[in-house]
Amino acid sequence: MKNTHKELSVIQKTYDLILWYIPIINRLPRDHKFALGDRITSGLYDLLEHLIVARYTPKNQKGALLNPLNHRVEKLRYQTRLLLDFQLINHKRYEFVAKQLHIIGGELGAWLRNNQNFR
Repeated sequence: MKNTHKELSVIQKTYDLILWYIPIINRLPRDHKFALGDRITSGLYDLLEHLIVARYTPKNQKGALLNPLNHRVEKLRYQTRLLLDFQLINHKRYEFVAKQLHIIGGELGAWLRNNQNFR
């Protein structure tokens, strides 16, 4: 039951981040909204979709789905940092997103390690 809670937790945290982050992305200036903003938006939605698929995938096959998601979270970290460096978000928002991505990455890593130990 503990494992199911982690799966649901990382999915819910990703969902909540999307609810918070997308309205901010949608307010970016046009020249950033359709380049960097679209990449962040797609990355978040893809992350959520793949987490949901992984939840319903047999345990011995989850690793193949979860491992690439670590890369997706890392890309989101750098893309968010670009928003800060372009002065498109303030430090408070950056810190919030960075913290959420750190938590999501940690839970994803724990889920992945749990499934690697299964073999």
